Amino acid sequence: MAVDVVILGLGYVGLPLAREATRAGLRVLGFDVNTRVVKSLNEGRSHVDDLSDDDIADMVAQGFRATSDESEIATAGTAVICVPTPLSEEGGPDLRAVTSATGSIARNLRAGMLVILESTTYPGTTDDVVRPILEANGLRVGEDFNLAFSPERIDPGNATFGAHNTPKVVGGHTPACTERAAAFYGTFVTEVVRTKGTREAEMAKLLENTYRHVNIALVNEMAKFCHQLDIDLWDVIHAASSKPFGFQAFYPGPGVGGHCIPIDPNYLSHNVRAKLGYPFRFVELAQEINATMPAYVARRAQNILNEAGKATNGSSVLLLGVTYKPNIADQRESPAVQLAQRLSGLGAKLTYHDPHVEDWRVPDVEVLKADELEPAVAQADLVILVQNHAVYDADRLAGMAQRFFDTRGVTTTSAAHRL
Repeated sequence: MAVDVVILGLGYVGLPLAREATRAGLRVLGFDVNTRVVKSLNEGRSHVDDLSDDDIADMVAQGFRATSDESEIATAGTAVICVPTPLSEEGGPDLRAVTSATGSIARNLRAGMLVILESTTYPGTTDDVVRPILEANGLRVGEDFNLAFSPERIDPGNATFGAHNTPKVVGGHTPACTERAAAFYGTFVTEVVRTKGTREAEMAKLLENTYRHVNIALVNEMAKFCHQLDIDLWDVIHAASSKPFGFQAFYPGPGVGGHCIPIDPNYLSHNVRAKLGYPFRFVELAQEINATMPAYVARRAQNILNEAGKATNGSSVLLLGVTYKPNIADQRESPAVQLAQRLSGLGAKLTYHDPHVEDWRVPDVEVLKADELEPAVAQADLVILVQNHAVYDADRLAGMAQRFFDTRGVTTTSAAHRL
């Protein structure tokens, strides 16, 4: 049975996209190599934060179906690649999932199809990596099929902006490819922004995340010297934010997490070094600064305990919130992992509490789970607010704790130490 679109990769990016396309009345097929994911989706169960089981059940009722049979790709008019691109050992994106998905499409490519890459990567991937795989069997892009890049802009946990109302950037291999991709997204996205080509669309995604990366590094570095100068950086940011033009607030924290900030800018710096032979200094400096934050937070924790006459070795430390963003279960690249490793290296006995994480594992570190929040807060020698989930009343918890270290700047009580 023919479908309008097949979405390859049914995770944080592909599944919300599938929902919006399904809602718009398109016939949507999901493809994933993980058979357990396929089975659970077909049974109406979700595995991502932004979609509930009811959302998936509604999609299935509207005709959505998941499969691991790549031959079904041939039934689609459009194929969208939404697979992950983790950081490789060399510092660039690991494109194995992209090339694997592209190979699946290539084996089932037919004239008239539209292929779109959404996975974040370095400029040139669509034309230099994806296109040759697709053209290997004789069909030519721009003549026999269309090819475009459209960067994902999924923000897990964002209740305001989702796949439907976040503008979609689109750049095609040819102008006709751009228009074909724009028409596809225009059926279920409120605004489509066209670029000159695939490289501009690929670079736009990296610019968005590099902008955040650099500015977070700026305030993280300021947090260190403001603490030494006895300046309340959180108050400084609040004051600066009163300017109605020329300033956007960024906030320090225990480190950067998720896929976008700690990983995506590295694709750009790696690409600049590989192709141009010199460093992208802003990005590499930002990475260096942001990467130091878990160790800095661990040192601050050590100092807080020392001031109370306690050694970190043997002290009980409770970590509150171990996800990379508040109010979601996503743990990708969470700085809580490195912080736990640093504290464990100092001899701390670690416990964690997170209402969104049932089982948290840190390589080579023993971390116990606190089932009851308030008793755990009261008993710990030090409580560190790593992620400010909505269920945490930080001021109240700080009042209950023997010592409370707020890395998110949300407390107002003098009982808390703030980053």
